[in-house]
Amino acid sequence: EVGNNTQRNRFTYSDLCVQVPESKLRPCLLKTLESIFSLMRSYYAIMSFCPEAKNNTSQSASGTSADTGRSHSSAVVNQDDVAATKSDRMPSSVSNPDASTSGTDAPFYQLRKDATKLVAYTFERGRRNLWQLATSRLSVLLACSAVSSTSIYQFLKNYEDLTIFILAGEAFCGFEASEFRQKLKTVCLNYIVTFHRQNIYALKMVLEKESWTIMSAEASQIISLAGLTGDGAALISPTSGSSTLPKDYFRGNSIATNTGRQNNGFASWLNIGNPFSFKLENGSADSPKGNVLFNSSVGNGNNSPFDEENEDLLADFIDEDSQLPSRTLKTKIVKGNTSHWKDGDISSQTGSSLSLLRMMDKYARLMQKLEMVNVELFKGMFQLFGIFYHHIYETFGYQDRSQSGKPLPDSQSFRLKAALSKITQDSDQWIKPQNSLYPSSSSLSIGSTIAQMDVMPTAPPSSMFTSYGLKERCAAAETVSLVARVLNRSRAHLHSVLSQNNTSVVEEFFGTLVDTVPDLAEHIHRTSARMLLHINGYPDKIANAKWEVKELGTDHNGYVDLLLGEFKHYKTRLDHGGISKELQHLLLDYGIESIAEVLVEGLSRVKRCTDEGRALMSLDLQVLINGLQHIVSSNVKPRLQIVETFVKAYYLPETEYVHWARSHPEYSKSQVVGLVNLVATMKGWKRKTRLETIEKIEAAA
Repeated sequence: EVGNNTQRNRFTYSDLCVQVPESKLRPCLLKTLESIFSLMRSYYAIMSFCPEAKNNTSQSASGTSADTGRSHSSAVVNQDDVAATKSDRMPSSVSNPDASTSGTDAPFYQLRKDATKLVAYTFERGRRNLWQLATSRLSVLLACSAVSSTSIYQFLKNYEDLTIFILAGEAFCGFEASEFRQKLKTVCLNYIVTFHRQNIYALKMVLEKESWTIMSAEASQIISLAGLTGDGAALISPTSGSSTLPKDYFRGNSIATNTGRQNNGFASWLNIGNPFSFKLENGSADSPKGNVLFNSSVGNGNNSPFDEENEDLLADFIDEDSQLPSRTLKTKIVKGNTSHWKDGDISSQTGSSLSLLRMMDKYARLMQKLEMVNVELFKGMFQLFGIFYHHIYETFGYQDRSQSGKPLPDSQSFRLKAALSKITQDSDQWIKPQNSLYPSSSSLSIGSTIAQMDVMPTAPPSSMFTSYGLKERCAAAETVSLVARVLNRSRAHLHSVLSQNNTSVVEEFFGTLVDTVPDLAEHIHRTSARMLLHINGYPDKIANAKWEVKELGTDHNGYVDLLLGEFKHYKTRLDHGGISKELQHLLLDYGIESIAEVLVEGLSRVKRCTDEGRALMSLDLQVLINGLQHIVSSNVKPRLQIVETFVKAYYLPETEYVHWARSHPEYSKSQVVGLVNLVATMKGWKRKTRLETIEKIEAAA
C-alpha cells in the first residue's frame, strides 16, 4: 500500500513492477533472485532430509547442523536416481506396519522415516510447480521498461545473474528451463532493439558531420578491434561474489540440457551459498572495474582484467559531440592488437570509419556474451555497414547529369546494384527521410526485430548537397575499402561465433556487401573522373556535328580539341589534388575511359551519316588518341578500342547486327539500336528488316 492517511492505493505485484525505476531495477532483481534461491535451498533441504544422517551427525559439532547444504551434502539424494527410487520412497508403513522393534527399526522411528519419505516424495513432485511460480514472478519484473533502458554494463550484469539463476534452477528441477530461457531471450532482443537504434542514430549523426579527412595515425591506434578480429575478445567471468560457482555451471546459455542430472544435482549449489547475497550486500560498492573480471587470454596471452578493449561496453551513453563512449580518452596505444593493424589501414581512417568499426567491434563482443541473440546482433552489424555503404554511395557515387539532354548509360556493375537493392530492402526506414516522429509501433517478432524498429525523423544529409573535393572523394573510397579489409579478416572469427545453422547469414553479408566494396570504390572513382572532366554535355555536341559530308578533308571536328583541352585541365586538377601518384594514374585511366564512353554515346545518337562521315569519325578518333598520348605516358589506344569497334560496325552486313550486339555486351541496348537505325536510314533497309533486327536486339538484351 502506497499513499498517505487520507488516500491509500493498493497495487498488485505487476503494477509495482511496471513502476520500478531504472535506479532500483538491479536491487529489486537481486533481492528477488536472492529470495527465490533461498526458497529453493530450504525446499531442497527439506526434500533431501534423512533421519539417519541427522542421528549420525547429532553428536558432532553443533555448528555444522545449522547449514543444511554443508551438513547433509553427503546424504543428499542423487537426482539421477529419482525415477528409480520413487517406489522406495513411498511410505512403507502402509504395506508393512509390523516392522522390527529394535534400534532404528522401532515403530516410532519407522513411522517418522516413512513420513519423511512421503514429504520428500511430495516435494520432488512439486519442484516443477515451484520453479514455474518463481519464474512467472520474475518474468513480470523483467517486463518493466527499465530493463531495456539500462546501460549496457548493467544489462550484462543482469544477464549474468539471470544465467546463474537459470543454471541453479535447472539443477534444482532436473530439467531444462526452456520457457524461462525463451523469456530471457525475448528480454535480450528487446534490449538489442533499443541498443541498435541508439547506435544507428549515432552513426547517422557522425556521417552527417563527416568531413572525409584522413585522421592521424595516433587517433587510429587508440582503437582496438580485438572483439571483431578475434584477438582476445573478452568474455565475462564470474564476479567476485560468485567466484565459487561450480566451473562446469558457468557457461552462459550454452548449458547442456541435462544440467539437473549431474552428480548431486542442486547439492553443489548448496555448498557455495547464495550467489546473490554478496552482490546485494555490496551493491553500493558495485563498479565495472571492481566486480568484472575479463578473460582476455584467448589469442594474445594477455590476462589483464582491465583491458582497454572492454571500456566501450562499460560506457553508459555515447557522447553527443564526439559520438564516442562516455569515458576519458586515453592517449595510449592499445596492447595486444597491433597485429591486426597495418600501416595502410591506420593511415586511411576517417572519423566515420573509426566510429563504425568501434560499433561493429562492440557488436562482436556482445555476440560472444549474449549467445542466444548473436544472430540478431550480427544482423545489426550487417545493417550498420549497409547504412555506411549506402551513405557513401549517395554522397560520392551520384552524378548530376542535368547538363546533358540525355543521361549517359548506367555504368554501375550488377553486383553494386544488387548490394544497393539489398540495403534499401533491409534499411529503407533508416535511409529515406521520415515525416513522423514515431510511426505506428507494431509488435516485433524475433525474426525481424532489427528490421522493423521504430524510426525517428531524419533530414536529408547535408553532404548530399555539398560538392566535395577530389581529396575527400578519394578518402571516402579508400576508407570504405579499409572497413571491408578489416571485415574480411574477421570473417573466420564471425563464423566461429555463430552456430553452423547461421553460416548462411555470414556468407550473405560478405557476398552481398563486403565483397562488392571494390565495385563501389571503382564507381566512386569513375564518377569523380566524369565530374572533374566536365564532359557530360559532349554526347549532344558529337551527335550534332556534321557527319553527312560528301568528301573527307584533313580537318577534324572541333569537339576533339575541346575534349583534349578538358583532359589537360583534368590532369592539372589531379596533379594538384593532394592525392597519391597511384590514384592519379588510376583516375587518368578512368578519365580516358570516360571520354571513350562519351564518344560512343555521342556517335550512337547520330541521325544521318555518309560513308565519308564514318571515315571522319575514324579521323577524329585518331587525332584524339595522338593528343591524349602527349598528355599521359601510358598507352591510350587500348582504352579507346571500344570507340573504334563501334565505328567499324557501320560497315557490317545487315544480317550481322544481331550477332554483333550479342557478342559486344559493353554497348548498351540504346546505343546498338541507335547504330542500327542510322545504318538502316543511310543504306535504305526495308522497314520490316529494320524492325525485326531491332526487335531481336531488344529481346536479346
